[in-house]
Amino acid sequence: METTPRRFAYVTLDVFTQTRFGGNPLAVFPDARGLTDAEMQALAAEMNYSETTFVLPPADPANTARVRIFNRTAEMPFAGHPNVGTGFVLAGLRPEAGDTLRFEEIAGLVEIRVARGENGEILGAEIDAPQPLRLLGTLPVPEIAACLSLDPADVITTSHAPTRATLGVDFVFVQVTEEALGFARPDIAAYQHLAEAERANAERLSIFLYAREENRIRARMFSPLTGTWEDPATGSANATLGALLLSLGDDEAARFEVRQGVEMGRPSSLSVHAWRAPEGIRASVAGRCVPVFGGSVEL
Repeated sequence: METTPRRFAYVTLDVFTQTRFGGNPLAVFPDARGLTDAEMQALAAEMNYSETTFVLPPADPANTARVRIFNRTAEMPFAGHPNVGTGFVLAGLRPEAGDTLRFEEIAGLVEIRVARGENGEILGAEIDAPQPLRLLGTLPVPEIAACLSLDPADVITTSHAPTRATLGVDFVFVQVTEEALGFARPDIAAYQHLAEAERANAERLSIFLYAREENRIRARMFSPLTGTWEDPATGSANATLGALLLSLGDDEAARFEVRQGVEMGRPSSLSVHAWRAPEGIRASVAGRCVPVFGGSVEL
């Protein structure tokens, strides 16, 4: 007996940019009811973006939605540009939800504040990371430099050693010289060697490298072991970097403007805000979005 095909609509957009074909591309399935875990993972792999989101009804009706985020190989507990982009999409599809959305995710509840223009048009969003900053230890400079095809002297350690930190998903943060940032390249063999040697401390081994001039930051992110050779805009990592940098001093709050994706030809602009709260250091990341195309898939 033939079964009726199930059809699921999706839209794509570029996040952390005001220009189509810049920023970080994202696919959003606004109504993922009926999809299995395996189908969500297969669709994310087929889309071949750094992440794809699937929107489901919330467990708590006080929240806007349950949002599941998949990269090419696994489900993510939290991520930045998927939340900004999904907030942008749902604000357009569900005007009754208002301009403050709440997404249930593995890492916790994520609040999204929709940004609008003078005429009420949706421009983008700002999201609060779901957890306060946690520092997860450091990794050795020579091995980290090898992962980036750099000399250890290119790694700056005056502020911090290569440091694992998280606001819901962990990254390794490495400050490098401006020159080194441009010619860094992931070395997959070095990644595999470090991941094997540091099983308890490397985990995903997503390395976020950056050069800093006061509150202006240039950044790149390599995560080849999870299928992302380089990411053009990593919201969760940028928010975590802001929290990490704030933790190194005594200020109550800090703001950073970040450029990422330049070397990939997908320039991205992100605004980061970090602040001290009773439960620890929190952070948000904001940016604009541009719709690209839409379609549907039959399963």
